[in-house]
Amino acid sequence: MTGTTMYDFAGGLAAFEALAAAHHERCRADPVLNHPFSHRLHPEHVRRLAAYLAEVFGGPDSGLDQSEMLDLHARNGMEDDLGERFVACFVRAADDAGLPEDPAFRDGLRAYMEWAVGEVLAFNAPDAVVPPGRHTPHWGWDGLEPRGS
Repeated sequence: MTGTTMYDFAGGLAAFEALAAAHHERCRADPVLNHPFSHRLHPEHVRRLAAYLAEVFGGPDSGLDQSEMLDLHARNGMEDDLGERFVACFVRAADDAGLPEDPAFRDGLRAYMEWAVGEVLAFNAPDAVVPPGRHTPHWGWDGLEPRGS
């Protein structure tokens, strides 16, 4: 996949809009995840999530701040299996959204979300402090990329 971002391979912003909408719906339908997804969401949560994911996978700058995103999800005392459930919904949402079934692409999506859940869970404690100035990660075919890649 050299030279092609995961964003372009997926089909651009429209693909990530479909993924974000499908993931949101799967989380709302999950008996454990539905609680955090039933309240406190930004009115444009799905649109913002799509823009964020698009940027992560090589799309345009979303203007969203990684530190703010982590802080929004921090200190929630999440249950042990919440992350696994979230990843499972994300993986199934890729099917719902009709994203390419290419194994390397799907492995990259899963690997990113597993990494991202780990990032969020690192700030799960009630007294967690998210450091300011963190940049949105960039994720490519080989995983986490240095900024500017």
